[in-house]
Amino acid sequence: MFGLLVWKTPQQGKREKTVVLSERSVLRARFLQGEILRGPRTPEAVWRRRVIQAAKGLRKRGVTRVVPPADLEGGINWEKYGLRPVSTLPLRRRLAADWTGTLLAAQGLSQAGAKIALSAAQMTGELVRTVTELSLRYRYVLLDVPYGGEELCRQLRREYGVSLLLGPDREQMESAGALVLFDARADLRRRNPVVLPVYDETAPMPPLYLPPALEDQLPEGADRGRLLAALLEIGALRPGQAAVGQPTLDIPPCKHYNTTS
Repeated sequence: MFGLLVWKTPQQGKREKTVVLSERSVLRARFLQGEILRGPRTPEAVWRRRVIQAAKGLRKRGVTRVVPPADLEGGINWEKYGLRPVSTLPLRRRLAADWTGTLLAAQGLSQAGAKIALSAAQMTGELVRTVTELSLRYRYVLLDVPYGGEELCRQLRREYGVSLLLGPDREQMESAGALVLFDARADLRRRNPVVLPVYDETAPMPPLYLPPALEDQLPEGADRGRLLAALLEIGALRPGQAAVGQPTLDIPPCKHYNTTS
């Protein structure tokens, strides 16, 4: 069971417990929730002490991973209390294709001629899915990966009739309209109009939209990105129900870049 920490606004003139632990269901997924009393005038030292109290309560009841409260300024050393925040990396990778399209649109870049460059340390299912989605939307998709690119290229051309450009050099990667990084690349200058490091959990998450029927069931006061990541991992949220946009485009036929030119 995941832990879920949320802020609770105190009611005027009513005496309330500062921390309340209870089980709750979110989209039919069970969480052990900790409600933490925090008003606009609650001193930081006080609400931090309450967060720590709630964290200890979750760990005592067997929770090891937690969705923190929203807007937790300065952070908390969760490991000190035996907890780990839910990772947003799977959610970020799941959204990478749509996220890229949204960022391109925000820059006012033409999708018809956009070049999308992707770099990864290894071929994974998440990378294959992202490359496939981008190749179906954009005319030029560049992939830099140590192995597995040839097979994916053949598969995309065979199944969808689209082209994947393999083996770009650094200059070609840096000239793309969007650079999507599944792993860190210290050699790239990152001067592309759009740079999306989906490996970096410290980068801000995009606005995430759910169908209204699901949105109404989400608790207020929790970290939205980590909550949706937990729901996706549990299976309570299906892929595609959390979205940042839906860019689409046509594409034609596997070429290699000449990396010696």
